[in-house]
Amino acid sequence: MFAAELVSDALGSGTAAHTAEASSAVTPANVVPPGATGSDSDCTSVTGVLPAAPGDRMDHDDARDPSYAGAPSIVTAEIVGVPFPERIPPFPNPFRHPLQALVWLCRLGYRLTAIVMFLAVCSAVPLLNFFALGCLLEAEGRMGRSGRLRDAFPLWDVARRALDIGIGVGVFLLGLKLLASAAADAQLIAPGSPTAAFWLRVPRVAAPLVAVHILLALARGGTLSCFFRPLKNITWFAGHVWRGTYWATASAAVDSYFRALNVWPRFWLGVKGFVAGLAWLFIPTALLSVVRDIERPEQSIPTLLGGVLLMCVLGWMPFLQAHLAAENRLRAGFALGHVRELQRRAPFAHLIAVLVTLLLALPLYLLKIKLPPQDALWMLAIVFIASIYPARIVVGWAYHRALARSRRAWFGWRWLCRGALIPLLGLFVLLLFFTQWIDEHGRATLFEHHAFLLPIPL
Repeated sequence: MFAAELVSDALGSGTAAHTAEASSAVTPANVVPPGATGSDSDCTSVTGVLPAAPGDRMDHDDARDPSYAGAPSIVTAEIVGVPFPERIPPFPNPFRHPLQALVWLCRLGYRLTAIVMFLAVCSAVPLLNFFALGCLLEAEGRMGRSGRLRDAFPLWDVARRALDIGIGVGVFLLGLKLLASAAADAQLIAPGSPTAAFWLRVPRVAAPLVAVHILLALARGGTLSCFFRPLKNITWFAGHVWRGTYWATASAAVDSYFRALNVWPRFWLGVKGFVAGLAWLFIPTALLSVVRDIERPEQSIPTLLGGVLLMCVLGWMPFLQAHLAAENRLRAGFALGHVRELQRRAPFAHLIAVLVTLLLALPLYLLKIKLPPQDALWMLAIVFIASIYPARIVVGWAYHRALARSRRAWFGWRWLCRGALIPLLGLFVLLLFFTQWIDEHGRATLFEHHAFLLPIPL
């Protein structure tokens, strides 16, 4: 039932045109569609406010968003005519437009991969890991506010641009490495020969040409096509230099990208989520980690008490952080009474959210039995982000279902869901307790709580 609702949300309601959508409390201003401003050769548009089209409308979810300002839509600077939308475009009808639907699915897979890799790299860097946590919380908060799956990808186009740049630069640097390897092999096989001298000159000539090509591709926007159209890059750059508009264009493009990243609001959202999560989890986890010898009752009693408290906190934490993300307030992360009331309104959705969160968190502890070096930690982070991101979306979905209901569920249904939740939480806490003896971080692994705190250990 849950999967059917998500697919229906992504494919069905996504076909409606929402020109005047509400922006998130921590997201930049809305942008117009790619075809609305400029062409492929025009890389900048002036920031301004345009009147809404007569067909624009404010739906029910936008009306509840305090950041929704009504009709105007904000136009921001673009890179090569391509803005930075933060939601999935509508899915074409697969029966009427099968090729467009196939292209849409391919783009979806590519951009989801870009989001996961972008967040994985950020989560492996100190301080940037708070930005990664903030992006996860923002996705959860957007899903919680609107209930629409297409709103749960705040880095939809920004991460794609970063992956384009990574692939483009990587391909040409790999080519240079292969040329250098061929030159070394020629020198090893026939040192001093004309062939070896030729291959030694090839990388020296190719390196500056590749460097100039990469810089021109980045100057023109850094999309994947820019790295494979060198003549277009040269003519574009020469035209802007001739008109004297290059520096204004470059400044507006860089400013547009960093505005779309929205670093500081997302960073502070991550800090808020971390502080609230640590405040709830620290004391129960500290009590759980007291035991040194299970045969000594003075150590076993605090551990048992910590386990019971941790079961309670783990049952509350998904909705507490979803409420914090949706409200973007630190105090919302401590609104226990409000969150418990939401759990009573949608007990089954809450059960699904906790179940998915804990099930996807368990494999992460197994991956830490032997950690890779710090510079290779981002590869492990891909698995962490790929496990945590879906859990955040599911929690946002459950939170939205609870908000949409005004009355509590039936008493017997609530207690049935609680009865199913208690053994689940108990089993997770028991498994978490034993991870301290198999994890490379030892007892410190009990305090990491990847599902609610920083995505990966540092």
